[in-house]
Amino acid sequence: MPVRKYRKIEEMEGNTWREPDDPELFPAIRSTWDFAQRTLQPYFPPGVYKHRSVEELWEQEEKWRQANFERHQARRKGLAAFE
Repeated sequence: MPVRKYRKIEEMEGNTWREPDDPELFPAIRSTWDFAQRTLQPYFPPGVYKHRSVEELWEQEEKWRQANFERHQARRKGLAAFE
């Protein structure tokens, strides 16, 4: 398969940039979000969380990110068993 280099995105085939008034913009965004939900399946516990400092907030967010990453890795390992 040949490797092609492009100087501008516009030169690439399948340019998917959409203008703000394009009627296909929102379906494209929805499709991207659906794809991310199916592949990553991020989970953030529902509710409102109060933190004493910004650092505590960052720690909580990092715990959620790590838990999501571990869930994603576990799913990938489970899928690899079926390949």
